[in-house]
Parts: sequence; C-alpha cells; structure tokens
Amino acid sequence: MQKNYGKTLRACYLAFITQAITANFAPLLFLKFHTDYTISLGQIALIPTVFFLTQLLVDVFCARFVDSIGYRRSIVLSEVASGLGLAGLAFLPDLFADPFAGVILCVVIYAIGSGLIEVLASPIVEACPFDHKDAVMSLLHSFYCWGSVGVILLSTLFFSVFGIQHWKWLACIWALVPLYNIWNFATCPIEHLTEDGQGMKIRELFQLPIFWTAILLMICAGASELAMAQWASAFTEAALGFSKTVGDLAGPCLFAVTMGICRVIYGKFGPKMDLIKFMIGSGILCLACYLLAGLSASPVPGLIGCICCGFSVGIMWPGTISITSPRIPKGGTALFALLAMAGDLGGAFGPSLVGTVTQQAGDNLRTGVLVGSIFPLVLIAALILLSRKARKQP
Repeated sequence: MQKNYGKTLRACYLAFITQAITANFAPLLFLKFHTDYTISLGQIALIPTVFFLTQLLVDVFCARFVDSIGYRRSIVLSEVASGLGLAGLAFLPDLFADPFAGVILCVVIYAIGSGLIEVLASPIVEACPFDHKDAVMSLLHSFYCWGSVGVILLSTLFFSVFGIQHWKWLACIWALVPLYNIWNFATCPIEHLTEDGQGMKIRELFQLPIFWTAILLMICAGASELAMAQWASAFTEAALGFSKTVGDLAGPCLFAVTMGICRVIYGKFGPKMDLIKFMIGSGILCLACYLLAGLSASPVPGLIGCICCGFSVGIMWPGTISITSPRIPKGGTALFALLAMAGDLGGAFGPSLVGTVTQQAGDNLRTGVLVGSIFPLVLIAALILLSRKARKQP
C-alpha cells in the first residue's frame, strides 16, 4: 500500500502552527496577567526567558535521546504537551497560591512541546521522499509565520468581540489545534533520516568543519530574525513615532507576513534557484534593512526597513537546514537538534544585544538596531566562504 506522505506534511504544517501559538499567545496576555493576578512586570519579563530556555534544554535532550525514544512517540508527546500547557493557562494559575507559579508551569509544559516540534518536524519532512526538499522545507517553515499572524489577528478579533476577560476560553480553543494533531501524527507515515544506530554522534559532528559553519549560520539566522522581530513593535513606536496600535500591527505582524511570503516564494520557485545565492542576496537585503531602519531620519523609510527585514530573514533558518542536511547525510536527529539549539541561541542573544546597546546609548533604539546589523554581515561572509568551497568540491 502506498504511504500517504501528504498527511505527514499536513501534520507538520499544523505542528508549526502550534509552535506559533505557544510562542505568541501568552505575550498578548502579559498586561492581563499583571492586572488579574498582580504579577509584577519583572516576573512577566521572565516568561519569554523561561520559554526559550526550556526550548534550549529540549534541543540538548533531543540531540542525545530522541533516536532511542523514537520520532513518533516524541512528536506525539510534543502535541500533548503543547495542548496541555495552553489549556492549563485557563486553570492552573487559579489553583496555586502564587498564580505566577501556575503560569510558569504552563509555559514550561508547552515550551517542551514547542521545542520537540522545532527539532522533529524538519527531519520528519526531510526523511519523506519528496522532490525538491529545500523548497518543501521553506514552505513548511512558512506555516510558523502564518500561525504567528493568525494567532495575533484572531486573538485580537476574539478580544474585540467577546472581551479580553474571556481569554481563558480562547486558551482552550487554541489548545484544540495540537490536541487534534495528535491523531495525525499517531497515524501518518514517519520515516527516519538514518537507520537505527547509524546516525552520527555529537562528537563526530564536532569534527566536521561544515557543521561549525552551519552552527554559525544558524546563530546569525536566529539573531537576524529575532533581533528585529522582538523589537519591531517598540522600534516603530519609540524610534519612528508611530502609535501603539500601528506599532503592533505594522511591526511584528507585517514582519511575520513578509517572512512567510519569502518562504512561500522559495517553496514555489526554489527548484529553479541556487539556494546559497538566494541566501546571500537575502543577507544583503537584511543588512540594508537594518541600516535603513537605523539610519533613516524619516519614519516611513525606517518602517519599510523593519517590515522588509521579515522578507530578508525568511529563508535563513530553513535554508541553512537545507544546505546542511545533504552535506551531512548521516547527521540524524543530533544534527537537527544542534542546529535548532544554535538558532535559539541566536534568537536569545540577538534581541539581548540590541536591548543592551540601546540602554547604554541612552535608550536610543536606532543605535541598538544598527549594532544588530553585525548578524547579517557575518552570515553573508560565511555563505560566501561556503559558496567558494562548494565550487571547489561540488
């Protein structure tokens, strides 16, 4: 009987949407947590830190143990954890003497699910017998962008119609997405990148120069994306002078839209393109966007630079995976887990650097954004070196 790999692909699409829900829903409720549960803003600032730290720990765990646990069990667990964590937001904070403890517990639970999705969805698709896998991978990652836009817009619509006081119902509604996807992953065909015991060990990966090039690319990809995405709303409001509403919609929302458009374009026309050249072009555009946003004296060009940056970073994360995987064919789950960990490290370091420089420059966000341009610059240099090596050793 012919296996239905289309079902596998659809399950991974929903998994990336789930990851977008876990990353973007709670931040919409930060002020609600502050007022309803009297959680300090300092404690609320720890929520995204705990989320990304948990994902990093899951990345490390997956590099060592997922192959022995199995792809199917692990990816089903990712959906269970995501669903329980999201639904738990509606109940657990009220069950604890300190509501913040309940919120953090939910964040840790659904961050475990998000981390597993981040590590496993890409190799599951990579192991399927699709043609033009780099294009398929780009399209797959676009669903994180569409999920981010969807959760922001639909949640905003829900709050407008029913009131934000009913946010607990929405938490349960969003939890239905991963809970439904449990069935998809339980029944779809799932292949492995390598035979049992044939995947490379972590220490073997460390001995490959191409692996360290890929790690550098992933760090720069994560930093280039999130240094702008995390500060997009504040940048458009404080540095460019737009209102809070425009800052939220024109900043992170349009950033995610343009990032998704880039991934869809490559998913459609990728087979006709040279991936490394496309990424070098994207890196140059990203550098230009950072410089435009940081140097422009007028708010409109600065906003354009912020929005177009989303398009420029769209191919960086999935493109690095597609470049690396065929060059390390026995990398297995450890390779994908360590690449995800590097991307998360960049995603944590990039916004932190922008924020630190901004503070030292007297709360000047333009200066912070200008310093962020170092990440696409390093990415361009690494890609050019990789391109030269590829021409010598195709």
